[in-house]
Amino acid sequence: MFNFNIGVLGHVDSGKTTLSRCISTTASTAAFDKNPQSQERGITLDLGFSCFDLPAPQSVASVTSNIQITLVDCPGHASLIRTIIAGAQIIDAMILVVDVTKGIQTQTAECLVIGEILCSHLLVVLNKVDLLPLDKRSAMTEKMTKRIRMALQSTKFSDVKIVPVAAKPGGGVENNSLDTEPVGIQDLLVAIQEMIYVPTRSNAGPFVFAVDHCFGIRGQGTIMTGTVLQGAVAINDSIEIPSLAISKKVKSMQMFRKPVEKAIQGDRVGICVTQFDPKLLERGFACTPGFIKSAYALLVRVVKIPYYKLAIETKAKFHISVGNETVMSKIVLFGSEVECPDDSFDYNREYKHQEELMDVKAIEASENCKLRAQYAVLHLERRVPVLPNSFIIGSKLDMDAHTNMCRLAFKGTVLEIFSVKEYAETQLPNIKVFKNKTKEGIVERLNNDSEVIVRNLFNKDTNLQPFIGLKVRLSTGEEGVIDGHFGTSGKIKVFIAKGLLPDTKNTLQAQSSGKKKGKNAGEAMQSLTLEDRQNLVIRVKLDFKRYLFSVGKKMIQ
Repeated sequence: MFNFNIGVLGHVDSGKTTLSRCISTTASTAAFDKNPQSQERGITLDLGFSCFDLPAPQSVASVTSNIQITLVDCPGHASLIRTIIAGAQIIDAMILVVDVTKGIQTQTAECLVIGEILCSHLLVVLNKVDLLPLDKRSAMTEKMTKRIRMALQSTKFSDVKIVPVAAKPGGGVENNSLDTEPVGIQDLLVAIQEMIYVPTRSNAGPFVFAVDHCFGIRGQGTIMTGTVLQGAVAINDSIEIPSLAISKKVKSMQMFRKPVEKAIQGDRVGICVTQFDPKLLERGFACTPGFIKSAYALLVRVVKIPYYKLAIETKAKFHISVGNETVMSKIVLFGSEVECPDDSFDYNREYKHQEELMDVKAIEASENCKLRAQYAVLHLERRVPVLPNSFIIGSKLDMDAHTNMCRLAFKGTVLEIFSVKEYAETQLPNIKVFKNKTKEGIVERLNNDSEVIVRNLFNKDTNLQPFIGLKVRLSTGEEGVIDGHFGTSGKIKVFIAKGLLPDTKNTLQAQSSGKKKGKNAGEAMQSLTLEDRQNLVIRVKLDFKRYLFSVGKKMIQ
């Protein structure tokens, strides 16, 4: 027998928990809203787990004769989207529960987006069909089925199977239905059976365990329940809780109340350890000692989620969901016009700073944009444990939960974990992100045949030292270099090694002569056309690259 994890997602009050209860035979931690707050508020507040067995379909019969289906019941309330994201990262397939009387609602759509990102197998359940008038039930169900297919047409789930059910006929509505038994459950179980495949499972590599609940049992110890994300664990193994820097030995293990000696990737298991206060860990990781690092910042390859309609700008703050954590982060965006591997980062290349994250379709449609890969440095507001190569989702969870807009903004893969507090000085400078900068000034006067005085290129408070020696170009064609300050008002000296052109020299001398002649010269200038006056102004242009992450903001040309 192997374990197959199915996430049950949908809008609040669509009947996810009732459906899970209806088909499950064994309940685990927090299943079916055992949480007192859940019962009080009438909604799911946390991940709930339950299971049942199914005969293996023909497609996997060569591997096993029986499948244990673990249902991960995710909250539907908008404010709990971070819990939904955590749940979606441990599933092999997804059931999307839709209230047949309401269709796709805001959180249904967000669950679909999460499914598109993290899951390849989907089954849609149209729940509460008992609330439809009996004489119109078939036609109304068919109409909603067509609406959902239309909504999914542009997604990877365009050919999804849709099953109508009533998990609790008449639930909450007196005398609404004569049905007492659940409707369509056998069809649902057949559809689940057809969806099953053999997920990639391995006991190789370091052990990583996503803990979703932690509680104590008198006389036994502390139980951590969760899902094995990679590797394997056995009784007497040492495991670490990286967020607390504590290591413990595995005393015993159970899978849905059955004792086991070992658990591998994909298994849902309860791990018992001793002398550990369960209040210290609500949700997080346990792993092979030393494997998971805590991150102050992350380097991530990112892609904009097309359903997010607002701009994603550098220096903006987003909620970053990674593993079981959701943390606020400031983002810095940059990209490459060269094809790059998805799972690695080339520190020898230069990358261009971006003000905004581009949509993939916009890049493809643009003749000017040649971006091939987009990246972000995520400056996290607090340190969190991060698994190497983790998947992340960036979202705006502080948006109005009742808005019709998708709050999920971008997705990505972690390429580098910055685990040193001084990462900005020690690690970020290795990433060569540049900004093309341009400054313009005006030649105020001639100092000598090889030197001019320039104003408006810098203000008086600018530290000129990093700019000394940088090349500038005059609008008349000469090239020079910045030589130093001239006075204290922000003016500078520019040295032209090959000397000024005769025409440039004459123009500057004429300007100087005009200033000395005073009123008559001013009247003469006023008599000139705007174009002629502009031609007399000699502009100075400074182009350079500034490296964003270099200590001291290094500049080159």
